[in-house]
Amino acid sequence: MTYHEQSDIQNIKKLRSIISALPAYCEDFFRGIEPRTSSKTRIAYAADLKLFFEYLIRSGQVQDMESITLDMLSGLKIIDFEKYMEWIKCWTDDSGKEYTNGEKAIARKLSTLKAFYKYFQQNERIVTNSVSLVQPPKLRDKEIIRLDNDEMKAFIQAVETGGNLEGRERAFFEITQKRDFAIIMLILTTGIRVSECIGLDINDVDFKNSGIRIYRKGGKEETVYFSDDTREVLGLYIEERKLVESIKGHENALFLSQQNKRISTRNVEDLIPKYARLAGIQKKVTPHTLRRSYGTALYNATGDIYLVAGTLGHADVNTAKRHYVALEDEKKRENRNAVRLR
Repeated sequence: MTYHEQSDIQNIKKLRSIISALPAYCEDFFRGIEPRTSSKTRIAYAADLKLFFEYLIRSGQVQDMESITLDMLSGLKIIDFEKYMEWIKCWTDDSGKEYTNGEKAIARKLSTLKAFYKYFQQNERIVTNSVSLVQPPKLRDKEIIRLDNDEMKAFIQAVETGGNLEGRERAFFEITQKRDFAIIMLILTTGIRVSECIGLDINDVDFKNSGIRIYRKGGKEETVYFSDDTREVLGLYIEERKLVESIKGHENALFLSQQNKRISTRNVEDLIPKYARLAGIQKKVTPHTLRRSYGTALYNATGDIYLVAGTLGHADVNTAKRHYVALEDEKKRENRNAVRLR
């Protein structure tokens, strides 16, 4: 099986574990949405429902999970859901660990409840759907962080040379440099997501056409193309990779960790800010920062928003507009004297 097929099976097992702690009718809901959702999405839905049911118990509206019937849920009013939204802003579990949720997380949890109620209302098992009338929190636009051309050059140079690293840090850098350089060049010159990057197998790389086969969200298979610079860096890494004997079950993985198994999302999320600090970049740099930077650079170079959306795997071109097309600071500075009062 491919990495994505294996991940899907693991997700399904995890989902079944969560559902087993929920009321029995929840199985019908997850079976009903299965054709239209990924296993990862359904896990998020299950976690959201579990939290909502735990709130009903903690708030004294029911005694236990068995008491949460569809009739009971049908009787909830708008105020009950608004109180829940207020509660999840800051709550503490049984062990004393505190959790917080911002507007985006609260909106997603509300969306889960609306999908849940809608399913049972359409199947005529819930009569009253008050949650459909609840207004989601207003989402505030956050500053979209991306690297400008000079920062991207400094970033790449830090990954290529190791900057001023010395001693043990320099020794570790020498061990992982080809791998790290290949990962970062791929993300920075194709805009692929971290999940798409770590899921790559060796035979997904096509040097003849300078392309890689990736699996988008929802399992869609697609080919994206990398630059000549990336082709050179990736080629050097693969020559090194062929000499490494990976552990069982990870033989086909393109990128390996120090334990000789497929590299994890956390590994990539940790190495990118490390090199950003080495490059002297003050911004908070994440894998998605590199993805945004590529999208913006591609749009500035081509002016084709549809190309950007297609390359980054967005079905809705407006998503690309919102995240990757920005009025750059340079353009703002150029037009600072456009309106003259004296």
